[in-house]
Amino acid sequence: MDYNYIILIAAMGTVTYLPRWLPLFFLTRRKLAGIFVEWLELIPAAILAALLFPALVTSGEPRSLDVFRPEMWVAIPTFVFALWTKSLGGTVIVGMLLFWLQGKIF
Repeated sequence: MDYNYIILIAAMGTVTYLPRWLPLFFLTRRKLAGIFVEWLELIPAAILAALLFPALVTSGEPRSLDVFRPEMWVAIPTFVFALWTKSLGGTVIVGMLLFWLQGKIF
């Protein structure tokens, strides 16, 4: 076996692990400012929006704006349901059900 692969895998693991471990190690026993904690709570929603938005409103090759895509019309009531209930499981079920119904109708 080529040892370069083992070194490469170990290096990739280290590069992946360290950025996650260091903040936990240094911030676990510290009291963070309230505004910083509120800001950190917004990061998952911002990442999800950045991943989903282009897929919902663009189509074709090259990409062009298309706000009338069926996926967008499924996402809107799913988003409203998520805001209303704050239930991750329910939101997933509603989104899947609406997407399935959209496929049957259109």
